[in-house]
Amino acid sequence: MGRLTDLLQLAQERGQELGLPYAGALTPHEAYEVWQLAPGAKLVDVRTHAEWDWVGRIPGAIEIEWMSYPDGVPNAYFLTELKQQVDREALLLFICRSGVRSHHAAALAGEAAQRECYNVLEGFEGDLDANGQRGKIGGWRLAGLPWHN
Repeated sequence: MGRLTDLLQLAQERGQELGLPYAGALTPHEAYEVWQLAPGAKLVDVRTHAEWDWVGRIPGAIEIEWMSYPDGVPNAYFLTELKQQVDREALLLFICRSGVRSHHAAALAGEAAQRECYNVLEGFEGDLDANGQRGKIGGWRLAGLPWHN
């Protein structure tokens, strides 16, 4: 439990520094480690069906769209779907393409009384590079963490 406690404390300190409205923020490597160490922890992938199909999936992640593709309409049933798939006491790690949608998902879940919500910084594809492309700077996939097409 020592390593898990250290990781969560780091995430919480980072969250306080960033003024986050939820428990904290983790790098992809930290998030993967927490997911493996914390009993009952869930990784919630909030990307679109198109992103899961065309970019890749994370094995074992719960997939709930934050916004639909191609119209970008917010998922009005996000919280309902989340509550159906996770226990209110579960530690939740939210991930999207870059960390923006997952930030909003973590905030909403936290407001809805979900106990522990964390955002995965950098997301699945990481930040934009100088050419405006993702997948070359940070992110779950570039970190070599589990994923598949």
